[in-house]
This record gives sequence, C-alpha cells and structure tokens, in this order.
Amino acid sequence: MSGARDECGVFGVYGDPAAAQTVLAGLFALQHRGQESAGIAAAGAAGMRVHTGMGLVSQVFGSVDMGSLEGEAAIGHVRYSTQGESVPENAQPFAVRLRGGYLAVCQNGNITNAVALRRELEEQGAIFRTTVDTEVVAHLVARGARQGLAAAIAGALERLEGAYALLFLTPEGVVGARDPAGIRPLVLGRTEDGRHVLASETCALDLVGAAYVRDVAPGEILSLGAGGLVSRRRPGGRERLCVFEGVYLARPDSLLRGQAVHSVRRRAGQRLAQEAPAPADIVVGVPDSGLSAAMGYAQESGLPYEMGLVRNRYAGRTFIQPTALLREGGVRLKLSPLASVLGGRRVVLVDDSVVRGTTARRIVRLVRDAGAAAVHVRVASPPVRFPCHYGIDTGDPGQLAAARLDLDGLRREIGADSLAFLSLEGLMWAAGADAAGEDAARGYCHACFSGLYPAGVPAEPGKFAISALAGGGSGGGA
Repeated sequence: MSGARDECGVFGVYGDPAAAQTVLAGLFALQHRGQESAGIAAAGAAGMRVHTGMGLVSQVFGSVDMGSLEGEAAIGHVRYSTQGESVPENAQPFAVRLRGGYLAVCQNGNITNAVALRRELEEQGAIFRTTVDTEVVAHLVARGARQGLAAAIAGALERLEGAYALLFLTPEGVVGARDPAGIRPLVLGRTEDGRHVLASETCALDLVGAAYVRDVAPGEILSLGAGGLVSRRRPGGRERLCVFEGVYLARPDSLLRGQAVHSVRRRAGQRLAQEAPAPADIVVGVPDSGLSAAMGYAQESGLPYEMGLVRNRYAGRTFIQPTALLREGGVRLKLSPLASVLGGRRVVLVDDSVVRGTTARRIVRLVRDAGAAAVHVRVASPPVRFPCHYGIDTGDPGQLAAARLDLDGLRREIGADSLAFLSLEGLMWAAGADAAGEDAARGYCHACFSGLYPAGVPAEPGKFAISALAGGGSGGGA
C-alpha cells in the first residue's frame, strides 16, 4: 500500500576473476530496490568498461556478453530516481576518465547539498552531462585526484551532507563509504575463498555465496584492494539507520543490524494487534511486505491468518513506478483477491505503510468487491506526515495523505471501516531498539514519521531541484 520507496541498490566486489558476473547476480537480488535502470562498471588490466541501460537487470544485461566486462573488480547499481526524471543518461554507475586513471561511482541515497556543490563547481568551470547528484561526487573526487584517489575520495566525502551509501571503482580496487549518520545501509560480506563483497542488503550476499561479516559503520570508508581490507573512520555520531528499511524497503530475508527483517515486521504486527485490535474474522496481509506483519497480528490476536490477496510476480512493485498513472495501473495488475476467502467475512487488512493513500484505496476496494463484509485497515508503521530528504521519494508533503488529513478523514479517503497505525514507540520496540520511547528512537532515522531530521534538510528541496539548476534538463538522484 505504501506508495513511498527509497530505492536504489549497490553491489561491489574485488579480487574476483568474474567480477562483473558476480555483481550481476548481486543486482538480481537487489532488483526490488530499483527497477528503472541498472548498470555495471568493471575494471582490470585492460582498463574500465561500463554498461548501463533502462529497465530491469534482465532487460539491461539480457543480450550483453558479460565477458566484455572483464576485470577482477566491479560495482553495480539498480536505480529508482529520487531526484528528477528517469532517463538513460542518469543510469549508474557514473564513470569519468582522470589523468592517468579512471573512476566510477554509484550510490543509494540523496546528497542534500548537491545543488549548492554543483553550483560551486560550475562557477569553477566544471561541465556536467547529467543531473544526478552522483556526478557531483565524481567532480569533487576529480578535483583532488592529484593527491591520490584514496585521499581525494576522503576529501570529497567531507564536503557531502545528507544520506548515502557510495561505491567507487578505481584502478586500486573498490571503495565503499557510508554517511556519518548511517542512514542508508551498506554491508560487508566475505566469500569462502576470501573475496570481499559490499552490498546494500545481505540478501545479495546470500545469492553470491558470501557470508555476512558486519555492517559498514557510519562514516566509514572501506577499501577493497590488493592490500586487503582497509578501513578509515570519519567522525560520526550514533547510527541512525532508516527505519523504513525495516518497514518496507529491505527484503524479508535480509538482516538489518544483524536482525532478520521478517522478524522485525512480525514483531510490528504483534505490537499492532495489542495497540489496535479489530472486530474481525480473519487477518489478511498485503503482499509482500505486509505479510510478515499480518502473521504477527494474527498470532497475537488469535484470529486466523488467511491468504486473501494473490500477487502477480511479474507485475513489479507498484510504488517504484515513476508516475501516478503507472502506479495506479500497477495495483490492478499486481493483486488479485480471493473471493472464496474474503466473501462475507470481516477482514483485518494489514500492510506496511500508507503514504499517498491511492494504493490503499484501490486495495480496500478490491477486498470489498470480493465480498468482504468489513475491511479494518491496520498499518504496521506510524503515519507518514513528513517528507523524506534522504533517498525516499516522498519529498512533496502535499502528496502525503496523513499530512493533509486527520485519521478519520484518511479512513474515509481509503474507504475502510476502521483505520489504525502502529505507534512510533511500538515500531522502535519491533525494530529491536535498546530501550522504549525516545531513547530508542534516537537509534534510527524516523523523520518521515516524526519530522526529526538527523542529517539536516536541503536548502533547496524537491525532486527536480538539480534539474531546475541545470535549466530543466534530465533528472537525477540515486
């Protein structure tokens, strides 16, 4: 139901004779994080090769000779645009040639001072060919390349604000970096033969046969190269991992802070049943991210859990369609109600979140049309009332249903008999925070629920801020 997604995924490996093929497998595992474009940059003795394109990983690389992407180091990216339009020139990794070398970079997140940095660089003579904030990072690194790429990357990161997980491909290997607040996730894995892997989620490690080692620390710069694993730490505070990763973004078989995402969502459903019981006959989860919470709700409430909605696996995720028309059409393609389960029954319909409200309204209508006697919507997260500036496409507060409507108004808008959300305290408990209430909440970024932004807000917010600076050109973002 949510209508709000982060999405981008990054994956990198060093010391692998078939690095590009390994990255390709990792991108398949991260496909849920972005379906607009995909790309891989690989490097070896022959230099760097890059291939990017629009569409799913299978569409972008279906006819590509992966042997042409030779080398023992590679990084890859799947994208959902959180700034600007979705166009071919903004597919990542973004690559540049430097004096005596090369650089490719890709990211998940949003650099909140990208507009100011780009304006500064343009005044100094820099020429941009895209409107991705990632290109700003490449220019900053290039400006300091004379002192060596390792130092140049570290210097560029000092200029960045916001939330990001960045991967760099250089002649020396692969470099991963996480923002000082640790808002966007990045994990380190290791294969049985000793190769190191970096990825947005642990589910990608599983697919390539790598074991989860640890999360990359907030503010950490991790270099994978001939010298092994080298870590540098920048000053940073307590980790503020985006709690929406656990609510919706991450796959249920991934780990966040060492916890199974499925378990976090199931606990959220259990707490939701305690906070918001409903007079109902069955519990139904909205596929896929609502299923774990629905199981928890059913377990705690004692109501039977039923499969009342069937997902078409080939329709994609409705939120990460870039236009409202595609999102709304996607709901009809994505879900089919089971009238034999829903007919004549009072249904607790459990999902991860309600953001714009359009998807929720259509799903409630599907359940009613299948004959449900009542539809009680229960949401396993708090109301999304504030825009995200850190890599989730909810930058316009006017599109947030809970920001413009009170609870009963939102209930009427989506057509439910009743509506209730999980409290922030309940979500923090489910996420395994070390204490209840505000102390626990400080361990996560929950700005979309609370309006408390741990990494500041952009002076020039908006999905098309960079496009406007570029004179209305193609859009960017991670």
